Amino acid sequence: MVRLHVKREDQSQFLLEAAVSDRLADLAPLVARIYNGRLKVQRLCSELEDLAEHGISLPPKMQGLTDEQIEELKLKDEWADKCVPSGGSVFKKDVMGRRNGHAPNEKMQQVIRKTIEEAKALISKKQVQANVCLNMEMVKDALDQLRGAVMIVYPMGLPPHDPVRMELEDKEDLLGTHAGLEVIKESEAQLWWAAKELKETKVLSDYIGKNEKTTIIVKIQKKGQGAPGREPVISHEEQKQLMLYYYKKQEEFKKLEEDEDDSFLNAEWADSQALKRQFHGVKDIKWGPR
Repeated sequence: MVRLHVKREDQSQFLLEAAVSDRLADLAPLVARIYNGRLKVQRLCSELEDLAEHGISLPPKMQGLTDEQIEELKLKDEWADKCVPSGGSVFKKDVMGRRNGHAPNEKMQQVIRKTIEEAKALISKKQVQANVCLNMEMVKDALDQLRGAVMIVYPMGLPPHDPVRMELEDKEDLLGTHAGLEVIKESEAQLWWAAKELKETKVLSDYIGKNEKTTIIVKIQKKGQGAPGREPVISHEEQKQLMLYYYKKQEEFKKLEEDEDDSFLNAEWADSQALKRQFHGVKDIKWGPR
């Protein structure tokens, strides 16, 4: 199987195994599906961290309001009594005003946090360094783990407007958000390799040959975006290390220059003729008028 190292711009995303006979019309949507699946797991983990910290989401009309404003407008969260975490809740106010502040107890928080760590590890970019390939089954497994944690902590379910529930039910609204810009629709996915567009009408072997034991770097783009930009010769981290190296060298050269400074030779104590002039009585002679 060919190993595809999938990148978005210059950032590694995941490894994927494919056959040289695979049609690119099928391969590009698959890459987009896994790519979007990883983004979904990351969004869900982020929202679950907020859920563990501050409880369920407030109704949209109550979000961002102060307690005084809520009381003045006579608004009430009808889901607060329906969606109570297992073992009761502890109050921790959400300063952003998005969640009701009735967080799960410490034990249930640990259930959520541990599951988040496990889900993130499954789809982590570190899997590329570990030479572990990703597939849709692994992405679904990560989502199922997160879904299971929610069911354990909130057996009565979550409000329909809670971002966690909306993500799990594929009803998330990403319109106008940065997260929405990151998503690539399967129908709009385009793969590039070696600055070449991999056309959907061809198979993978038309570009890389018949060698099944090879690894190639492919970049995913939206159709119409053109070729992805060239990667820098050195990474940002390598550039930082290089600048640090040259800075240290520059400091060393400055120190050497200070050590080699011979301006002290002009000092009186360094004058080799001072004793001779003193014996001849010609020390401190001034040639100007007194």
